Amino acid sequence: MGKAHSRALSALASLDVPLRPSLVSISGRTAEPLERARSQWGWAEAVTDWRDQVADDRVRLFDNAGPNAVHSEPTIAAARNGKHVLCEKPLATTASEAHSMWSEAEQAGVVHMTGFNYRFVPAVRLAREVLESGDLGEVVHFRARYLQSWGWDADEALWRCAPAQAGTGVIGDLGAHIVDLARYLVGELAVVSASLRTIVPERRVEDHFVATVEFENGVLGTLEASRVARGRANQNTFEINGSEGSLSFDAERLNELQLSDTKHFRRVLTTEPEHPFMRFWWPPGHIVGWGDTFTNELAHLLEAVAGEHAVAPHGATFEDGYRCAEVCDAIVRSAADGTRKSIDYRQKPLG
Repeated sequence: MGKAHSRALSALASLDVPLRPSLVSISGRTAEPLERARSQWGWAEAVTDWRDQVADDRVRLFDNAGPNAVHSEPTIAAARNGKHVLCEKPLATTASEAHSMWSEAEQAGVVHMTGFNYRFVPAVRLAREVLESGDLGEVVHFRARYLQSWGWDADEALWRCAPAQAGTGVIGDLGAHIVDLARYLVGELAVVSASLRTIVPERRVEDHFVATVEFENGVLGTLEASRVARGRANQNTFEINGSEGSLSFDAERLNELQLSDTKHFRRVLTTEPEHPFMRFWWPPGHIVGWGDTFTNELAHLLEAVAGEHAVAPHGATFEDGYRCAEVCDAIVRSAADGTRKSIDYRQKPLG
């Protein structure tokens, strides 16, 4: 994530955005690789303590791309110091911690965003526009799955495999993305029934989960994520069915949205000038990549900081990060005792 965010911030220097970022400092735990990253991506300074950044008056935006366990404390400290904050997903290791982050950012009056970059895929944004147009009719089904395979051979020393650093395994890593897409596209989730499994022997976090969900608007759906799906490098896919048509997306075909009427699907290549975000990029037919979603995301955030629009509804605020965390916590609780769980969202904090 440090690479993805650094690349995106560098790219913004040449795009039509209201604020051009200056790369003041990058932080990390180990000096030697940190210095290599600083040099490669053009950061002015490298520090091994995030507290130096929080205290630095030159830093106006604090971008937290660290492991899950260090999302809360540095981000809250930055917000209290009046810095706008971007924090990678999942916002925190628990919903309670995420709610505290949302509360602190609201009380500080800073702009805040959770890093759900798939909202900034042109095809995903187009899917939202199609849904808002009513062309699909009444939505009746939502299904999503996020499959990778690296978990079979993962080094157990990786922070993503350590409960103290990651909180959960595949739920916070991949599941959070599809929960957020479900909320962004269909609406708030109300009930979940889930199962999870740890498949690799001796692993301390879950490798796989499946869940059925009910939305507040009555739509039914399914969610599945795995880090042990052989042959799947990064299949993040969803399908939405309505009374008048359907749409489907697969991140392994990032620039395409599949749309149907009542009978047939057709492919839409989302590279036309009128498609979302393409004002930043290339002539029609020339595709964009996964890394460019972070550029789109950070451009949106800088526009929000400049007052051109709010982060919501298209960007994920800390409220979105918190609500996603409530769903993820409910998945864990449901799997633990085998019962359906209603999702209770806490009140909005006072700003």
